[in-house]
Amino acid sequence: MNLANTLDAYLVLAGALFCIGAFGFLARRNAISMLMSIELMLNAVNLSIVAFGAFIPGLRTTGSIIALMVIAVAAAEATVGLAIVVAIYRNRKTPLVDEYDAMRR
Repeated sequence: MNLANTLDAYLVLAGALFCIGAFGFLARRNAISMLMSIELMLNAVNLSIVAFGAFIPGLRTTGSIIALMVIAVAAAEATVGLAIVVAIYRNRKTPLVDEYDAMRR
């Protein structure tokens, strides 16, 4: 059986993308890089949803609808997150997340 036409290949790719995104979120201190890592993780989830929808006949339309909803939530998250980062950058002049806790003082 050809590996490119199996569900396993898509799930391995989605898992690798999710792991890269999780590592990027945990290892970076820059808020923009953290937002990009979250988007990468959401795209990995979308890939697995679409792959399951393609390989399971009962999930064809439902998988697409769920993927579109995840895309909408990701767009809203990116918009709100970027607006917060820009507002904090204007006040603190740094995109580093370590400096954000100083705003409590």
